Amino acid sequence: MTPSDAASDPQIAALQAAAAHAQAELEAAQAQAALAAAKVKAAEAAAALAGAGITASGGASAAASPVEPAGPGSESDAPAAEAPADVPADVPTDDAAGGDTSSTAPSSSGDGASSTDDLSADTIGPGPLGLDDVLKIRDGYLVHGPALEMGALVNGEPLPGVQVRIPLSVMNRHGLVAGATGTGKTRTLQGLVEQLSAAGVPVFAADIKGDLSGIATPGESNEKLLDRTRGIGQDWTPAATPTEYFALGGVGKGVPIRATIAAFGPLLLSKVLGLNATQESSLGLVFHYADKAGLPLLDLSDLRAVLTYLASDDGKGELQELGGLSGATVGVILRELITFADQGADVFFGEPEIDTADFIRLDPSGKGIVSLLEVPGVQNQPALYSTFLMWLLADLFNTLPEVGDPEKPKLVFFFDEAHLLFRDASKDFLAQITQTVRLIRSKGVGIFFVTQTPKDVPGEVLAQLGSRVQHALRAFTPDDAKALKATVSTYPTSGYALGEVLTSLGTGEAVVTVMNEKGAPSPVAWTRLRAPQGLMSPSADTAIDAAIAASPLLARYGTPVDRESAREILTAKLEEANQAALAAEAELERQRIAAELAKQQAAADKAQAAAQKKADAEYERLLRKTAGTTRRTSTRSSSTSTKSPLEEILGSKATRSILTGVVEGIFGTRRRR
Repeated sequence: MTPSDAASDPQIAALQAAAAHAQAELEAAQAQAALAAAKVKAAEAAAALAGAGITASGGASAAASPVEPAGPGSESDAPAAEAPADVPADVPTDDAAGGDTSSTAPSSSGDGASSTDDLSADTIGPGPLGLDDVLKIRDGYLVHGPALEMGALVNGEPLPGVQVRIPLSVMNRHGLVAGATGTGKTRTLQGLVEQLSAAGVPVFAADIKGDLSGIATPGESNEKLLDRTRGIGQDWTPAATPTEYFALGGVGKGVPIRATIAAFGPLLLSKVLGLNATQESSLGLVFHYADKAGLPLLDLSDLRAVLTYLASDDGKGELQELGGLSGATVGVILRELITFADQGADVFFGEPEIDTADFIRLDPSGKGIVSLLEVPGVQNQPALYSTFLMWLLADLFNTLPEVGDPEKPKLVFFFDEAHLLFRDASKDFLAQITQTVRLIRSKGVGIFFVTQTPKDVPGEVLAQLGSRVQHALRAFTPDDAKALKATVSTYPTSGYALGEVLTSLGTGEAVVTVMNEKGAPSPVAWTRLRAPQGLMSPSADTAIDAAIAASPLLARYGTPVDRESAREILTAKLEEANQAALAAEAELERQRIAAELAKQQAAADKAQAAAQKKADAEYERLLRKTAGTTRRTSTRSSSTSTKSPLEEILGSKATRSILTGVVEGIFGTRRRR
């Protein structure tokens, strides 16, 4: 068959086309394989250069610019993006790389940090991590936006070229700072607070022990401090942070924080008191009645007054159309309120009520103002502490708008001694906390719990936390060992023997893992933490007093207001009703006495009339008898004599009066004078 015949045969032409197509696919596959082999060789060469300490032009090593794998649909042979010639490839090029920190976070390259180009098997230290582990940790903490500097990676010795950071944008994903007493938790908290303020983020922190107030005073330099900070790549300078001091109900130093019972609401109050569903419903009914009746609920005494009134005879009818209140339920609520007040909660409720927007303020330079809450003796008043914190979070959640995932949070909370928040808490209360922590993130609010061990925080809450800073743990008892094992099990896989590391951390060191900018957990990093720039001891009392006196909030919240509320209104109402009842009772008594007197008078008059009638009858009888004797005597005597002397005497007016008196005396009808 000639070629012309083959071309004219449709079947032969189709076979030839299929063969050509197959040949083309084979050649394409061979080309892709060759390209992949070339890339492998290039990567091996780059790794060899990095291991030998040879750097590429521009000062960045090949290993310092990791290239992410191409995603689906991307061009495999597309050139990698190049960093500007004057900026290392592993350093973000945003505003956080230096300059004014009043509106951006501290530099994400680390102050004074040495270059990462000198990382090699010989320079990474004698620690448990190999070069690959160190590079993985370094790359895992590269941040392309503003960030908070935590410190330098430790691998036997600190590596200032490997900085550990928390992206500012994930601070609303919450976090945990944990560790045994004396391991540096407060200093870690202080460093985070200072950097947040410098980045223009307001902070609210509970100062349980009083030693956090030093942030308002510039720190004091010494050679030991400078040696430590230079060793981790921190260019330390003293700095003060704008601070406002608060105190619950004015107990302690600070602008008083108060809230009204009405603002607290029946739902949250029921959770705090541990009421069941029926009791919670009844409490809601009480709040509804008080609102409709114009009875302001400002403090606990107002609520007790309304409950007492509605359970009394005077108030029972007020809620009949709504189902009424059970006396037993009222009794339970009243007992719980008394216990609640005895735990110190009564000082928190009252007026003037603070506006939670006053916790979200910036100073004139653009720094976030730090609100420090002094809670004296909180160990003895956990109910007061947890009640305030829950109210504050709930109020912010209800008032702040949805913002999604902002570039930086609107407000960050630090709750020291977090175990007090959860101690002896009811299931409903824990559920309320969990829900608040989960949902308030979208309002731009971050929450960091500070406590001794992660087991102090319920698992449902821990599951919501994106960042963890774990200081040293102690394992002196079987319970401690169990807690240590449980803590280790919650960390991502790492090159550390975490059980040993967590018990051997020095003061100011911690195991860190955070949520990166993509929402994934960063590698576990043993970190030597940065030193705070403020005073690492309490500020002087005179400085605190001066700051409080100069606060613009003191004029608004400093003086308590005791206006007319439910207790006074109900007291006046009951007093008015009592006075009316007393007046009505007095009137009834007067009428009863008058009726009794009238009855006695009528009886006396009746007896007098009967006696008079009887006396008259007796008189008539005597008179008739005397008259008969007189007639017989007259017959025998001279007919000319008209009346005898006796008849004249008996018939006289004087004799009649005498006889009447004698008869009254005999029969007891004479009135006593």
